[in-house]
Order: sequence, then C-alpha cells, then structure tokens
Amino acid sequence: MDGLTACMALLRLEGIGPSRYWRLVEHFGNPLAALRQVPSALLDTLPVRAQSQWREFSRLNTRSALVAWAEEERTRCADSGVQLLWHGDPSYPALLTEISRPPPVLYIRGAHRALGLPQIAIVGARRATTTGLDNACAFAAELARAGFAITSGLALGVDAAAHRGALRGSGTTLAVLGSGVDRIYPRHNRSLAEDILANGGALISELPLGSNAEAKNFPRRNRIISGLSMGVLLTEAALHSGSLITARLALEQNREVFAIPGSIHNPMARGCHQLIKTGATLVETSAEIATQLGGLLAEPATETVPEALPDRRQQALVDALTGGLRSIEQLALDTGQNPGELMGLLLQMELDGLLEPLPGGYQLTARGATYCHLVASTPMAE
Repeated sequence: MDGLTACMALLRLEGIGPSRYWRLVEHFGNPLAALRQVPSALLDTLPVRAQSQWREFSRLNTRSALVAWAEEERTRCADSGVQLLWHGDPSYPALLTEISRPPPVLYIRGAHRALGLPQIAIVGARRATTTGLDNACAFAAELARAGFAITSGLALGVDAAAHRGALRGSGTTLAVLGSGVDRIYPRHNRSLAEDILANGGALISELPLGSNAEAKNFPRRNRIISGLSMGVLLTEAALHSGSLITARLALEQNREVFAIPGSIHNPMARGCHQLIKTGATLVETSAEIATQLGGLLAEPATETVPEALPDRRQQALVDALTGGLRSIEQLALDTGQNPGELMGLLLQMELDGLLEPLPGGYQLTARGATYCHLVASTPMAE
C-alpha cells in the first residue's frame, strides 16, 4: 500500500479529520504506520462505525473495506480526470507545505501545474458594491498580466469578479472549493468554473468526490486559499466575514496581506479598514502589490480618455464625489445645483457606470474614479 492510499484510508475513518490525522502522522512518522497503530485510547473516542472499520482493517489489511474505498476513490478520480496529491508527493505545492498541518490530500481538476505558479489571492464580500466588484476585476486582470495566477473561492461577488478579471487579463486562475471538485458551488458559477478549466486553470479541494458544500468546509477552504498564495488582497468585506478570516489566516501564515480602503460610510469597507489597522498594507494600485511581492509587473494597459468628455455639471458631481459617499443634499451644496437637476444627472451617470447609489447617498465606481483621473487635465466640454 503506498502513501496516498494509506493517507486516504486513514482520513476515511470517521472522526479522524485533518487535525487528528496530523497528530498521528507526526507521532508514527507516516500515514501507513499511523493507520496500522491507531492507539486504543484514541480509537475508543471514535464513532462505533470507525472502530469497526479499523478492526476490520487490522484483520484484513489491503482486503479491508477501508482500503477498498481508497482504491476505488483513486479510480474514480482517474476516470474523471481528477489528480490526487498527498503531502508526501514532490509535486505538492511548496508554499502550502509551509503552513501548519497542511491539507493531507488535494483533489485537483484541471491544470495541476498551475498550483506551482506564483499566486495572489483576491477575496471579498459576496454582496459587494459595484466599486468592490470593479476593483476585484481590475486588480485581478492587471496582476494576471504581470504573471501572477489569481486564486479565490468561486463564491458570488468578489471571488467571481476576481476569477473573471484574471481571465480577462489572459491569465491563469485557481478556484478552491468548499465542496468536492465534481460538485460546483454555487451552481450559478458552473459556467465560470468551466471557463477557468478551459483557460489553463484548476479547481481544488481537500474533500472527496461527491462532497456537498457545507458551512464547516469553508474555513478549511479559506486556509488553503491563503496557504497557496504569496499574498492576499482584500477588496471589500464586512467586519465579520469569511473573507476577513482568510486575510487573518494569511497574516498567521506569514503571507503578505493587502487591503483597498473605501468610504468610512460604506459598511463593506470596514473589514478592510480593520485589517489595515492590524497590519495589512493599504494599496491603491496593482503595481504596489507586484512591487512588494517582487513580481515582474508589466505596465498596465493605458486607459484611453473617453471620447465623450463630461460637461461641467457632470464634472462638478465627479469632483464632489472624489471625497467619498455624499448625500443628494450635500451634492446640491457642493455643486450649486438644485436636487431636481441632480436626480437626472445622477441617474444618467449611474447608467453610464460612473457612480452607484448606496444607503446614505452616492459614490464613484472604479470606472468613475478612473474617468475623473483621465479627464482631470483635459479641458471640459461646454
């Protein structure tokens, strides 16, 4: 029996889990020795089914149901194009080996060599604002063009925007799942998962085939996301969110952590601000990340000035919003325009993707901020 089969059989014992697995392996030296010598004191704490499984293995060894399951799982993976990597394999991701007690086995669907690329994780809120989604997409595209693979969790919101941004930048992106690699979650992102695979990326999980997405799986998924990556970028997050946990795990793993600041009135920016207070690097451009990580950042594609320049009323609105979220009343004072005029302008600029409504007022989108920068030195249209 080789190391991978022993690893999978040991993990198959109900109640073992990664934590107990590593305690056993660290004590006995390897998974096969650990499987053969599960201490009676530990065995007595396991469910009755696990005790029965182990006793059958101790009698039948390679002919036991435990080993049969591991071998059948390996066959299922081979038949469906899924590669298995256990922590003793030379191809196991080097950065992941550096974290405390890494995933014993990885299921990989797609280009397994992508795991060896320098990776940057981009994470954030599922219910992100338009600005948060724009930032995730833009940063991912620029970092992908610079040669970094973009890693995230395939969730709705920022995760999906980061994967799409990497693809838009003609780069590689990896999705770490809280389900089996054959059970895409959320289902809404199935086509995105296929795009990732079609463009040289990979889907990764430490869970067996057929595993459904469950809440208990996502902290483990988040730990893999940060563990695979040289650094983690948080684009938007509430104070109590899974993406904030991912960033904190990265700090614990001695990874670089970056955060994009936002308006003090935006609840989705509070997680970023909290992280900056506790050690994350505040960033405004992808070049800052690439420079700190030593990447070979190509110059981001130069934005062209829009053909239709804003008129003076629109430019006054953009200028007023550069300081952050503003209410209609505040905008009226800032621009000298009456609320009736403003409503029409705000609607048009929202349709143009330059700003977005939030509770308490309006703020610029990433496109709006870029637009403002590009026309700052250009004469305004009358």
